[in-house]
Amino acid sequence: MVQYFIDGGGFMWPILISLVFGLGFAFERAYSLLMSSIDSDKFYADVSDALEVKGVDAALEICNNTKGPVAEIFHAGLTKTHRGLSEVEKAIQGAGSLEMAFLEKNMIWLNTVITVAPMIGFTGTVVGMIAAFDAIKAANDISPAVVAGGISQALLTTAFGLITAMIIQFFQNFFVSRIDKLILDMEECSMKLVDQLYEIESSKGGKK
Repeated sequence: MVQYFIDGGGFMWPILISLVFGLGFAFERAYSLLMSSIDSDKFYADVSDALEVKGVDAALEICNNTKGPVAEIFHAGLTKTHRGLSEVEKAIQGAGSLEMAFLEKNMIWLNTVITVAPMIGFTGTVVGMIAAFDAIKAANDISPAVVAGGISQALLTTAFGLITAMIIQFFQNFFVSRIDKLILDMEECSMKLVDQLYEIESSKGGKK
């Protein structure tokens, strides 16, 4: 593998740099999404029980002790309960937008690597083919030995560029699926929270 890298020429270095760059952001996203993942059903059940039994302050304490976007959205909404349910919904929507932006943070750099790495490889291919034709011109001969070096370099840069893109593409697809699941959990749980707050408000009105 090291010999292939050497044979690929100077364009192998930017491809390697792009791979390391992409893997760095991939590991950062993996850690971030892992820390953001919780059992949303259990979390909602805990918050719901706290609201019913002990009130908003107890539910906020659970949110403060829980990491992840769902907890942040709940916290934003519950802190506005004293202002009315319309303010709760606005707070949840605003927090949801911020959490979505956080979940999608740095994904653009993965897209950049997926796009740029093959382009670098194809550029190396063009340079390798130019070198091969220059060798033919200089030797005035089209024997395989004359063009083998340039063609080999061309194929290696293309191959490594595509391999780099495929590796990062795998991570990106996995992250997109995780982000979609987290967003769905955020939407479902926030709707259930708002519904519960409406029910609590209605029950208080009925008692009056």
